[in-house]
Amino acid sequence: MSPKASPSGHHHGDLRNALLQAALELIRERGPHGFTLAEASRRAGVSVAAPYKHFADRETLLAQLATKGYREQQDRFAAALGVSEDPVEQLAAFASAYVRFAAEESALFDVTFHAGLDKSRFADLAAAGDEVARLLLPVSGRLAPDQDNAFDLLLRVASAAHGLAVFLRQGLFGTNDGALTDAEKKAARTARDIAQRYNG
Repeated sequence: MSPKASPSGHHHGDLRNALLQAALELIRERGPHGFTLAEASRRAGVSVAAPYKHFADRETLLAQLATKGYREQQDRFAAALGVSEDPVEQLAAFASAYVRFAAEESALFDVTFHAGLDKSRFADLAAAGDEVARLLLPVSGRLAPDQDNAFDLLLRVASAAHGLAVFLRQGLFGTNDGALTDAEKKAARTARDIAQRYNG
């Protein structure tokens, strides 16, 4: 006999992933604050009690998604850093990859940065964010004179990329197929301008 499936067709062993996927769909439609666990349950085709087998509350589910968001960023940023040995160009590639992540993974971007999660509650989430920083800080550290300045440089580049990513999402660069490419180029150019000031 095959395992008994839930009404949605998901086997019970897939419940966690089904709920995470349903929540991502809702976040894409309404933002990270625009749904309840009960709605995610209905979207996944399971009972409203089902999420509590895996998630203590709604914030725990969101923290799982935000952790996934950081890990996706780490993979993308690591690939971006491989384009060059020049730290200025590496930061430019990081900024471009940041914008593309926001565009291609909009729900993960929103839950990672706009859900207002308390990282002190979620060790895995805090660790995932720290891993992204550990990946990038050595790059900015090759341009800055000390650790504080390295963090400041990375923060400036990331802040610029984040702002451009939000502008892109808001349609400030248009809605045609070239808008993402244009925003990526702007992010890379801005990152170079910031980084070259540290590079003398």
